Amino acid sequence: MYSRDLLSDLKSELRGHFETVIVTLLTPLPLFLAKELHYAMTDADTKEKTIVEILCTRDNASIKTIKEAYHEYYDKTLEESIDGNTSGHFCSFLFSICSCYRNETPCDSETAKKIAKEIAQALYEAGEDKMAIDEKFIHIMTSCSFYLLRLGFEEYNDTKDRNFGDVIEAECSEDIKYSLMTFYLIIMNRAEFFAKELHEAMTGMGTRDKAIIRLVVSRSEIDLGNIKLEYQKLYDRTLVSELVGDISGDYKTVMVAIIRE
Repeated sequence: MYSRDLLSDLKSELRGHFETVIVTLLTPLPLFLAKELHYAMTDADTKEKTIVEILCTRDNASIKTIKEAYHEYYDKTLEESIDGNTSGHFCSFLFSICSCYRNETPCDSETAKKIAKEIAQALYEAGEDKMAIDEKFIHIMTSCSFYLLRLGFEEYNDTKDRNFGDVIEAECSEDIKYSLMTFYLIIMNRAEFFAKELHEAMTGMGTRDKAIIRLVVSRSEIDLGNIKLEYQKLYDRTLVSELVGDISGDYKTVMVAIIRE
């Protein structure tokens, strides 16, 4: 299904980050994300945020296509790789996401408000059970739709004595805290999360080109427009103006073209 001939030809002609961008653009998105997941899990330093960023921003159908691409390309299931490269609550969290049991059935506004109150209360009660808080948070956060989770988190923050993000930070185990917090931030404002990720990749210690390419290309046909607006609101400058100061040549030309589409 996924031919490597054209990509091999391109790799022989192109170089550096420009090559990476062109190859990425010509790679089917499920396969590209499958490769990014494989790298994030098998690299010496497991990149937890990359794994969460990819899997926690996709609906059930998208995760299924990523799993199919992963199995076809690596001749093993994504779950097998997760099991072999992660552990503890983080492993359980990823398995729950990959099960694709998230309820994505739409509902009317009144039903949504009712369910949001139920989610907020369920999260509150789970937070009171110190022995099983991680498992209960994982179950709720991987079974409810993104929309209802956001409403549930907002309901929690409006009615409880602590912000839900503060509860994760204070109460959850170290091996799952980072992932749940990342997921919480994604649910509350996805565009802001990606804008901050891009800013960190461009302005941190050394430009993280692999992350920049993944973030820009993978979101280019989904919500890059919203991310650009959020970036300007957060940092009082455009995403393009930030990027052009860190990269050059054909790499800069193609990245600017993608962002300006």
